[in-house]
Amino acid sequence: MSNAQFVHRVEALLGRMSLPEKAGLLFHPMIGIGPGGALAPADPDAGLLAAVDLVTRRHIRHVNLVGTAPAGDLARWHNRLQELAASTRLGVPVTVSTDPRHARSANPNTAALAGTFSAWPEPLGFAAIGDPDLVRRYADTVRREYLAVGIRVALHPQGDLATDPRWPRVLGTFGEHPAVVGELVTAYLRGLQGPVLGPDSVAAMVKHFPGGGPTRHGEDPHFPYGAEQAYPGGRFADHVGPFAAAVQAGAAQVMLGYGRPVGTSCPSVGFAFNQDVVTGLLRRRLGFTGVICTDWGVLTDTSFRGERRPARAWGVEHLDPAQRLLAALHAGVDQFGGEARPDLVVDLVRAGRLTEQRVDTSARRVLRDKLRLGLVDQHRYVDPQRAEQEVGNAAARADGLAAQRACVTLLRNAVAPGRPGRLPLAAGLRVYAEGSLRQVLAARWTVVTEPHRADVAVLRLAAPFQRRDGQVEAYFHAGPLEFPPGALGRTLAIAAAVPTVVDVYLDRPAVLTELADRVAALLVSFGVDDAALVDVLAGQATPDGRLPFDLPRSQRSVLAGQPDVPFDDPDPLFRYGHGLAY
Repeated sequence: MSNAQFVHRVEALLGRMSLPEKAGLLFHPMIGIGPGGALAPADPDAGLLAAVDLVTRRHIRHVNLVGTAPAGDLARWHNRLQELAASTRLGVPVTVSTDPRHARSANPNTAALAGTFSAWPEPLGFAAIGDPDLVRRYADTVRREYLAVGIRVALHPQGDLATDPRWPRVLGTFGEHPAVVGELVTAYLRGLQGPVLGPDSVAAMVKHFPGGGPTRHGEDPHFPYGAEQAYPGGRFADHVGPFAAAVQAGAAQVMLGYGRPVGTSCPSVGFAFNQDVVTGLLRRRLGFTGVICTDWGVLTDTSFRGERRPARAWGVEHLDPAQRLLAALHAGVDQFGGEARPDLVVDLVRAGRLTEQRVDTSARRVLRDKLRLGLVDQHRYVDPQRAEQEVGNAAARADGLAAQRACVTLLRNAVAPGRPGRLPLAAGLRVYAEGSLRQVLAARWTVVTEPHRADVAVLRLAAPFQRRDGQVEAYFHAGPLEFPPGALGRTLAIAAAVPTVVDVYLDRPAVLTELADRVAALLVSFGVDDAALVDVLAGQATPDGRLPFDLPRSQRSVLAGQPDVPFDDPDPLFRYGHGLAY
C-alpha cells in the first residue's frame, strides 16, 4: 500500500466515526480476563470495567490486559474481545497492550510474572550482560509470543536512567550509563517492531519520558511524596538521550512520566500536562510523530480494594477531571492511560471548550498505528492452538535460562584455590542451603540441614527495602539501600561458621559492605531462578555479568549524591562494569 493510499484509508475511517467513537480512541484503560478466556465482568474492587461496557458503550478501542492465564485462554479471550468490537457499528478492532510479562518481577502495578511465557532476566540483567544483539533477540521472542495471543502494544521498554539508586523502578531500566541505555533501548525496538511498524510488529511504548530516574529523595511518582523530579546536577539532557535514540529508531509510541520537574525552566506540573515537555521537546525538538500516552490514572480518582487512589495529576490537583483532560490535550497528549472517560471529551466539545479538530488530530495518530499493525485487515484474530505452541516453547525457555545464567555477576571470589567457598564449587561437597534452593542443589551435591555439618553454605538474599503500608505502596521497594540493623545476623553467623557463597537479587543497588569481606564469594543477580544460578555455581555456565550501576559503600554516600547525575559516587564499593570471571 502506498503512503497516499494509507493516508486515504485513515482519513476515510476517521471521517465515518462519530464524536463518541473518536473520543473512545483517546483512552486506554485496564481490563481483566475471565476463567477459560471468558470476557470478565466488572470488578469494582479492582477498578476494572466489563468488556461489554468498555467496547460497546464507551467505544474504547485500546485496553491494557492485567492478570495472567494460559496461552490458549489468552488467545480465546482476545478473539472474543475482537468479536465484540466487530459487532459494533464500524467494527473498529481493539488494540491490546500489556506491561512486561517475561521476567520474575512481583509488582503487579508495573509487570506480570512470566507464567506461561518464557522467563528471562529483568532489564537490569540484560544491562549486566551488555549485548545489544541478545536484547534484540529477546525482544523478538517477546514479539512472537505477544503476537500469538493478540497483544499488539508493549508498554515497555523503559528508557529511564538509574541515576538515583533508591528509585523503586530501577529494576526495569537498562542501568546507569546513558549511552548504553540508549543502545539497548534501540536494540529492544528492533526486536519488537522490526525495521518498520507492520502486521508482524508489536508497537513499543517507550517510557517514562523525559526520563523517570532523577526522582527527588528516590521516591516514586506513583505517590504524592515522590511527585518531584530534580536536576541539581544540570543533567536533564542525559535523561532525554535514550528517548531521542528511541525516536530516531522509530519508536511507535511514547508514555509520559508522572513526575513534575522542579528547579528547571519547564513549568512545575506533571509531564502529562507540561506543554514545554510534550510539544516543545518531544514533538518539535525530537521530531516525534507517533502516539503520546499518559501514564496510568492522571485524570480521575479511583479506589483499589477499598483503598482510595487519587489521580496522579501532580501540579494540577486543583483542577477537575475535565480541566485536567483539557490541559493534557493542550500540552500535546493523544491518549490517556488507565482511564475510560470519553464522556469528558464529548461534553467538552459540545460545550465549545474543545474543538473536534483537536480530537481528530489524536484519533488520526491512534488509527494510523491500528492500520499499520494490520488489525483492521487480516490480523484481527489469532489461533489459540498456535498460541499454545508458540508461547513459552522449549527453545524460548532455553534461551531465557541461558540469559539468566549469563547475567549472574561475581563480585568477590575466595582467593585460595581449592577452598570450599571458591567458585565454581567442586564436586563432592556437603552444602548447606535454605528454601527452594535445597532441592536444586541436591541434584549435584550432598545437602545437609545444619551449617556446621557443611563444607560450604549457599544463601540467596534480596536487596533491602523499607516496607510501606498500602496495597499499592507495599509493592514498591523504596527507602534506604542498607540492610536494617540485625537483618544480616543469621547470614553472617553462617558465614563465620562455614565458607559461604551469597547471591543477592538486586532490584536496585544495595549497600553490600557488611557482606563483602565476610563471605567466601559474593554474587548478584537480576531475576534468576534457582536452576540457572546452580548451573553457574557448578561451573556449567560462567558468570558473565558486569555491574550495570555503581554499588554504594554506605547510605551516607547515597544521600551525598545528586539524583540526576550518573556515576557521581567518588568511592563506590563496586564500580560500574565490575565483574569477575572464573
